[in-house]
Amino acid sequence: MISVQPTQTKADIFNRIIVFTYGVFSYAIFFVTIIYTAGFLGNIFVPKSIDSTPQSPLLSALLINGGLLGLFAIQHSVMARQGFKQWWTKFINKAAERSTYVLFSSLALMFLFWQWQPIGGVIWNIQNQVGQLMLWLLFGIGWLILFLSTFLINHFDLFGLRQVYLYLQGKEYTQLKFKTPWLYNYVRHPLYVGWLLIFWSTPKMTAAHLVFALLTTIYILVAIQFEERDLINIYGEAYTTYRQRVPMLIPFRKKQHSLK
Repeated sequence: MISVQPTQTKADIFNRIIVFTYGVFSYAIFFVTIIYTAGFLGNIFVPKSIDSTPQSPLLSALLINGGLLGLFAIQHSVMARQGFKQWWTKFINKAAERSTYVLFSSLALMFLFWQWQPIGGVIWNIQNQVGQLMLWLLFGIGWLILFLSTFLINHFDLFGLRQVYLYLQGKEYTQLKFKTPWLYNYVRHPLYVGWLLIFWSTPKMTAAHLVFALLTTIYILVAIQFEERDLINIYGEAYTTYRQRVPMLIPFRKKQHSLK
């Protein structure tokens, strides 16, 4: 429901509706993209997957795929930085900032899927049915961890819906309180653990899939460093203590860290 203030004009109300609609639209694009991602990496239900028939020379395919992954990494990291957000919100509505990030990330992924160049060549191919089942199970567990991780903190805030809904109601956005529910007590980044399981759990690892998995893993390890600097700036000592207490990606491995 829209909360109407006496001093607000019809233009203000219309703007709030537009921003909310934009946020819902951005989330819908994300939802379609994430479903396609499952099909793309699992080689199921999509017209072009990570292991479709190769159509380009090896070197050309490697360069194109590396460029596509680099483009996504730059977009995904640069737009997430606090300095960029402060600059970006001079041109767009602050309530729509997260939705715009989600939309641009989805479009970057769609472009990657569209232009991806399958390579061919098999690194491993598990023939044993039990082995295949175990790897597909890990693939599914990865997706479960991924989505569960977002809901444990706040799925709707993470993907911009909370921001545009509060704006629709005429309420100020409030930063989420720092909390470490369930999975976050075992690793600091369960969402990335889910992605890593998804990237690497496949009965048939092709050269194209290996390139994708290697480069995205490197990106995750680098991105975590930038992300944790932002989290320390936002939550201060609470996150610093948490970072010292809980391992980054491997459960039960406790290690002291310092971040200058």
